[in-house]
Amino acid sequence: MSYRCAIFDLDGVLVDTAKYHYFAWKELAGQLGIDFTSEQNERLKGVSRMTSLKILLEIGGMQSYFSDEEKEQMAARKNDRYVEYISKMDSSELLSGALELLQILKRRGVKIVLGSASKNSPLILKKVDITPFFDVIIDGNNVTNAKPDPEVFTLGADRLDIPYADCLVFEDSEAGLQAAKNSGMFAVGIGDRKNLPSAGVVFQNLKQFEIDKYF
Repeated sequence: MSYRCAIFDLDGVLVDTAKYHYFAWKELAGQLGIDFTSEQNERLKGVSRMTSLKILLEIGGMQSYFSDEEKEQMAARKNDRYVEYISKMDSSELLSGALELLQILKRRGVKIVLGSASKNSPLILKKVDITPFFDVIIDGNNVTNAKPDPEVFTLGADRLDIPYADCLVFEDSEAGLQAAKNSGMFAVGIGDRKNLPSAGVVFQNLKQFEIDKYF
């Protein structure tokens, strides 16, 4: 099948920012006395900031220790640290094959959508200089429901008036893949198969993606 629309998650798919999320969450975890590992960080991929904090506190057995106001302050502190990291980014942090795939899709007339939980996506896209490739940008500033709810993907398709079945989603998180499947879109996992059981197909990175099979 030839899909008409490509929808990309941002962190861990197009840009190497997933590590900065981990660094920032690990710093917060350390301040709280929580031992937070990279394996546990897989649970935070693709979900909202407050949901990520909830998971972190569950890992530390501290779900009921803090008020909503304190949780908001912790999430803001984590985000401030993350923004410090991403403010130093440049196009060298685009992941393997990302720029080439965007260029080919644009030449072929495929619509390109960003579907990211990140509220910092405008800054990241600007830093790595890929904003002009996107026909629609949907991120954490536009949606109310976090993945695995499909809102972040369906909003993009709706704005382009493209049926969900004509859309292909690139995701590096299980929550994001579930969101794609919940919308009836084809889900392509980027990363390791063991972390992406809901993917229709998995590639290690975008460079390995077999574009002629799908577009």
